[in-house]
Amino acid sequence: MNFSHPDDLRGATFTDVSLRGARFTRADFSGVVLRAVEVGGTDIDAPWLLDGRNTLLVNGVDVTPFVDAELDRRFPGRSERRAQDPDGLRAAWAKAETAWAAAVERVAALPPGTQDVSVDGEWSFAQTVRHLVMATDTWLGKAVLGREKPYHPLGMPNAEYETDGHDLSVFVSGVPPYADVLAARADRTAMVRDFLATATPADLAVVRANPWGPEHPETTLSCLHTILEEEWEHLRYATRDLDTITRGSTS
Repeated sequence: MNFSHPDDLRGATFTDVSLRGARFTRADFSGVVLRAVEVGGTDIDAPWLLDGRNTLLVNGVDVTPFVDAELDRRFPGRSERRAQDPDGLRAAWAKAETAWAAAVERVAALPPGTQDVSVDGEWSFAQTVRHLVMATDTWLGKAVLGREKPYHPLGMPNAEYETDGHDLSVFVSGVPPYADVLAARADRTAMVRDFLATATPADLAVVRANPWGPEHPETTLSCLHTILEEEWEHLRYATRDLDTITRGSTS
């Protein structure tokens, strides 16, 4: 049985049913209550878990602080992603760049074509890198720098981009050469680095239009925080999938 948009199961009750092996993608589980359930081996990936005041209670214990602390341990430099001043942001960006450089080197040491391998239908490493190009263009090129045509054609939008009414034609289709992807990525990381090099506290406080919802203003600082969040979250995904690939268990 397959449930997908526009199926709506809000308020549904499941009693004595088996969801063993079920897979949920881009599903809204906010406020879901699970009681007397078997959860051994359950794998949850919730990118927005640590936003705001979200909680995730397991047997009455909010595990979000533990998740956050463990991710900081696994990814040195991640803890600085919410830096508040120019010097802190420059240091935070340098650490994000270093972490991603290591991931790129890791891929280079694996068999040719690894960058285009998808695990469980997720983005490949190259697609993830392309998405970061697009994220930088959105939150720096468009929101902060105000570029009329901010998007590099090698950028990779999210799955909802077209259904939300945006034009996909600005992006290339197919699988572009990996060398070109890395070149686009290098250009965009340099764009962030160059902006931060001269950024002042006053610059960080400037109010910008949210690129996805102009009615919700953002500051330059919050735009940069979004870029850093994207960097670390997608590094987590990429690292997870590279681990799976090296174990030889892709699907």
